[in-house]
Amino acid sequence: MTAARPGPEVPTATYRLQLQPSFPFAAAAAAVPYLASLGVSHLHLSPVLESVPGSTHGYDVVDHTRVREELGGEDGLRALARTAREHGLGLVLDIVPNHMAMAPWYNRALWEVLREGPESPYARWFDIDWEAQGGRVLLPVLGGPVGSELDRLVVDGDVLRYHDHVFPLREGTAHLPLPRLLDAQWYRPVWWRLARTELNYRRFFSISELIGVRVEDPEVFGATHAKILQLLHEGVVDGLRVDHPDGLADPGGYLRRLHEATGGRWTVVEKILADGEHLPADWPVAGTTGYDALRHVDGLFTDRTGAYELLGRYRAFAAPQTDRGGNWDATVRRAAYKVLTHELATETDRLTRVAARLCAASPDPSLRDRAPWALRTAVEELLVRMRVYRPYGCEDATAVITEQAAEEARLAFVVPEEADAVGIVRRLLVGEPGDASAPDHAGRAEFCARFAQTASALRAKAVEDTAFYRYVPLLSAAEVGGDPGSPGVYPDDFHAYCARVQRDWPATGTVVTTHDTKRSADVRAALAVLTECPDRWAKVLAEVSRAEAGAPDGQLAWAAWQTVFGLGPAEEERVRQALLKHVREAGMYTSWTEQEPSYEEAVAAFLTAGPCGPPGERVAALRKSLEPHIRANVLGTALVQLTMPGVPDVYQGTESEYRALVDPDNRRPAPFPPPVPGEKDALTAAALRLRARRPGAFGTAASYAPLAADGPAAEHCLAFTRSGEVVTVVTRLSLRLAESGGWRDTRLELPPGRWTDALNPGREFTGDMSVADLLDRFPVALLERSGEG
Repeated sequence: MTAARPGPEVPTATYRLQLQPSFPFAAAAAAVPYLASLGVSHLHLSPVLESVPGSTHGYDVVDHTRVREELGGEDGLRALARTAREHGLGLVLDIVPNHMAMAPWYNRALWEVLREGPESPYARWFDIDWEAQGGRVLLPVLGGPVGSELDRLVVDGDVLRYHDHVFPLREGTAHLPLPRLLDAQWYRPVWWRLARTELNYRRFFSISELIGVRVEDPEVFGATHAKILQLLHEGVVDGLRVDHPDGLADPGGYLRRLHEATGGRWTVVEKILADGEHLPADWPVAGTTGYDALRHVDGLFTDRTGAYELLGRYRAFAAPQTDRGGNWDATVRRAAYKVLTHELATETDRLTRVAARLCAASPDPSLRDRAPWALRTAVEELLVRMRVYRPYGCEDATAVITEQAAEEARLAFVVPEEADAVGIVRRLLVGEPGDASAPDHAGRAEFCARFAQTASALRAKAVEDTAFYRYVPLLSAAEVGGDPGSPGVYPDDFHAYCARVQRDWPATGTVVTTHDTKRSADVRAALAVLTECPDRWAKVLAEVSRAEAGAPDGQLAWAAWQTVFGLGPAEEERVRQALLKHVREAGMYTSWTEQEPSYEEAVAAFLTAGPCGPPGERVAALRKSLEPHIRANVLGTALVQLTMPGVPDVYQGTESEYRALVDPDNRRPAPFPPPVPGEKDALTAAALRLRARRPGAFGTAASYAPLAADGPAAEHCLAFTRSGEVVTVVTRLSLRLAESGGWRDTRLELPPGRWTDALNPGREFTGDMSVADLLDRFPVALLERSGEG
């Protein structure tokens, strides 16, 4: 591992604030005294650079040289930093290197490119394929074919207007008739439906409103990072969170350049690790933003056996109406094919063209004259078999694009003679050392980079944004970084993960709720209880299904009932918006681009009559009966995340019980301080203050060791110690525990010394403890070493 990680001033804990016009820097500054009292060391701010006006998230950057005026501008940010410093807090910024907003009127660099074309000094900023579409950038803004929209395109001086869109005119073209004027520009407005097949610029995933930025170019890196680096070097900011590095051409190279430019400041990356995948060891970062930790923490409170029983119940419930969504691997594969041939069709086209060009130019006759359709099929078949987000350079491709995957890909060819295209594409990606007949190095490097970028977009879109909404047996498992096909984590696996993190990435981030989670940790904690009572859940669903008028399909009904169970009492509109997003992302009966009004109306009617109507009271009653076990999961999840190896990030409002669904529901401003503090607030504050009080117990030089309980209920006790100074004890699968007779004579041997209960001041423990006595007031315990035994 690299000695440069984790850099100076590692936070003890961060607190994420989602800035937006309704919650600017001044509001954050007003919350500082309360946040400092919690015990965090740094505020973690969402992107602060100038973005599209009104943006509620800030990831649509339009100007890297300015701090966003809607938030209070640079003066407001510096004032927040001063207030934070006065209370002992630092700042961590979220930065967005991969993309900018496709909003020319606000994005002046893009404006210049559209006006001056590839000769613009800003043309190198954006990942545009100037060889395609006649050398013009396609802008998917029209509401219909261009012929039907001509009357709405208006020349106004030196600009072209279309509704709220404004575009520059090339010099000397304003006098031309509109059809000729459109032909004379460096861009072409097109019907938005063409976005999936004809666009010639790299996007963020498949979002046409976000255009890829080429930060691999040193000049572009310097121009897009100057303000952030200034804020770092002047002490306004202390650390960074890097958004979506997988979209970059060379993530490792970018991170090395960033590390050097920041002087090694604490930096974490939003890298989604597949199960068993590890962060590249040569990345000079502190670690990830924490989705790998989320998967392991959630898994502790999920009964793996019960989850598979729940899957069987789901198949019985939904199978009569749909055969989709009952097998995880098949669901992902179907979603990947759909995304490649629709949303990412233009990226696949570009990859195929690069592959064909390399083959045609190769000195090896076996590579020349390959049919483009065969190369495209090979590219697609290898992409859909990727089980990680992307390889990192050609060297890493061997490990993630396996011979087994290639062999499976060959079976997709109807004409066996064309199947060797798979080997050719794999050879382009993997290469053979010393192969004099291999295509040129630069060309291969481009192909490898674009394959990796497309792979990451495919994985995100096919898994996170499609399959997670189609495979719904247990909604809590369908979370960013999760593996719904294998829910549940055994304690031994959790301990092994924590030991590896403490050894290799001790300053990595940990999260359980973020602005991107589809359900907050407390909603997922409630849903996990269903894996302990799949029969009861199935019985309740049978009852409510008889009572309500009927759902559009069984899959949607199952997901809707789980949503209201996990969320608890809430406004119907919140549920309706989340379920509408659910069915559009799933793309089975309606979608964002091809909406089916009759189906969506049926969904809304079902929600009103069923989950949000009188039948929903039966599900609410089940939730109420399970409340003690939901409580155990909520408190256990919070305590484990706050005391396990890594730097915990507390999402705004989650120090209290926090029930939220997918964005925008989870991006609403939080109240500071919370109006009615409860026991989760007390637990969070106790754990954070303990981290601040004993930084050595949790820091980069700390240790982690599991503590094994002994007795009939030992499997329900998860315990560990940090550096022999702090002990965490939580209850897992508490419903199963209660049904089996409780703790009985299960015992836990504490490390030597006297231990004070941080959640119940005044209580002390030593030696061999009855778990029932230790957890007689709360389902969790946090112990601090107070002296020798």
